[in-house]
Amino acid sequence: MKLLLLGGTDFGGRAVAEAARDRGWEVTVFHRGEHPAPDGVRVLHGDRTAPDGLAALATGEWDAVVDTWSGGPAPVRDAARLLAGRVGRCVFVSSRSVYAWPAPADLDEDGPLAAGDPDADATEYPADKRGAELAVLREFGEKRTLIARAGLILGPRETPGRLTWWLERVARGGRVLAPGPRDTPLQYVDARDLAAWVLDALEAGLHGAYNMVGPQGHTTMGGLLDACVHVTGSDAELCWLSPEAVEAAGVEAWSELPIWAPPGSELHAALHAGDVSRALASGLRCRPVLDTVRDTWAWRQSLPADSQPPLADGISAEKEARALADATTGSGPAGA
Repeated sequence: MKLLLLGGTDFGGRAVAEAARDRGWEVTVFHRGEHPAPDGVRVLHGDRTAPDGLAALATGEWDAVVDTWSGGPAPVRDAARLLAGRVGRCVFVSSRSVYAWPAPADLDEDGPLAAGDPDADATEYPADKRGAELAVLREFGEKRTLIARAGLILGPRETPGRLTWWLERVARGGRVLAPGPRDTPLQYVDARDLAAWVLDALEAGLHGAYNMVGPQGHTTMGGLLDACVHVTGSDAELCWLSPEAVEAAGVEAWSELPIWAPPGSELHAALHAGDVSRALASGLRCRPVLDTVRDTWAWRQSLPADSQPPLADGISAEKEARALADATTGSGPAGA
């Protein structure tokens, strides 16, 4: 199969390029050249936001195109319009953020969506992703369009730096604020599992929208942090604080404690409780959390310190110490 990847040199897109190459597909990567392209692929350079930035795509034909764009819809529209007559099918890697907020637990692909304009410039992430979906649907049509609404993506080459933040924090050792309860269910997808599903779906001729994230409770917060301790070989002590203690300490879920959201909250429902029965029925397979954590740590450790991607901001060491001290002295609830 001849595959065109728009982007594809960083994280999720790169996983698609490498997986397709390893299957023996003929892979062309179109990108700006900011990161090295994977070995064994054809490379075209261009900046889709610049005038004539798509010129390198003016000729050529492909069986499918995968687009991972995360900005405004207009560049997605322009590329789709240019390619619709010369590419068989289009996969757009969207986001579960396209669902209208708040997204309740067990929401499937038919849930209410954010407003989006396929001709808009960048506005807000949910509207941008929804607008891009509409742009691809307009140019390729429903039967030729596959939309992967990804949730939390983890794995080697992770650029948001959420799992790597936890790995680095655990590796430093000492008392680690672990947001509880331990059995808080998490929902995510390894970028490599997402890539494999995209390629399988293209081979199977799938179309339509799929919530692209693993099953609810594929692991728990305890399972994730235990894996971090194991793979780093750290002497870290996980100090579990209840959601009430975390809140009392003024610590923000997700931003200061990456990946975590209090169970029962709107944030947890939107991030970690989506209905993915359609994806699982179509063949999505998810590797164990220990594999994802181990491979992510090995990748990060393989990089020189000055070339490691940045981490999520996370909680500061000072604030973490205060929260743990308050919990220890009884200033707030600590059980988890």
